[in-house]
Amino acid sequence: KQAVNSGESELEARIASFELAARMQTTAAKIMDVSGESEATKKLYGLDMDETREFGTRCLIARRLIEQGVRFVQVFTRNQYWDHHGNIKNSLPISCKKIDRPIAALVKDLQSRGLLESTVVHWGGEMGRLPVVQNEKNPGRDHNTYGFSMWVAGGGFKSGHIHGATDEWGHRAIEGTVNHFDYHATLLHLFGLDHEKLTFKRAGQEKTLTDGQKARVVKEILA
Repeated sequence: KQAVNSGESELEARIASFELAARMQTTAAKIMDVSGESEATKKLYGLDMDETREFGTRCLIARRLIEQGVRFVQVFTRNQYWDHHGNIKNSLPISCKKIDRPIAALVKDLQSRGLLESTVVHWGGEMGRLPVVQNEKNPGRDHNTYGFSMWVAGGGFKSGHIHGATDEWGHRAIEGTVNHFDYHATLLHLFGLDHEKLTFKRAGQEKTLTDGQKARVVKEILA
C-alpha cells in the first residue's frame, strides 16, 4: 500500500507540474500582447517610432511581467549593436537613440504605478570601453574592465546620485571603486539577504553568492 501511495503522490506531483506549465503559457501569451495598452503608453515607450519600437516593446513587456509578480526580468537588445569595435562614430548615436527613450519610459512607468520602490532597475553590460581608438581606418573601442559605469533606479537606491570617478583618461576607476562582488553583495542586501550568511553546497563545500571573495555592501549608494 505504501508503494501505491508513493506512486499516487508522484502522479499528483506530475499532474500539478503540467497544470502549472499550462497556466504559465496562457498567462504569458496575454502578457506579451501589448495591443490593449493605451496609445499614450505606447508613445511613451516609443512604439510609434521605427528606431525605438523593438526595444520599447521589450521594455513595455517587462513592466507587464513585473505587474504580474515576476521576480526577475531581463531585457535584451535584438543584436549586439553596443559592440562598437568599429564604425563607432555612426553606430553609437544610433544605439543610444534605440535605448534612451524606452528605458526612461520603463522607470517613469514603474514609478507612476507605485512599482519602482519594490523594483531594482539595472542598466549595464559586462564591461566598458577603452578611451582610445582601436582601429584607425574604421575607428572603434576595445573592451575595458578597469573603469566603466552602470546606472540603477528604484528598489532602495539613491536617486540623482553619482558615485565614484575614473582617472583623467576615463580608463581606470580611482575613486569609490565598486567591483562586481561589492555590487552583488549590495543587491543581495536590498533583497533582504546577507551575502556572508547565505550559503549553498557545491562540490561538497559551502559557497556564497559572492564566491567567498571580500565584498561589501556599498551603503553610499543606498537611500
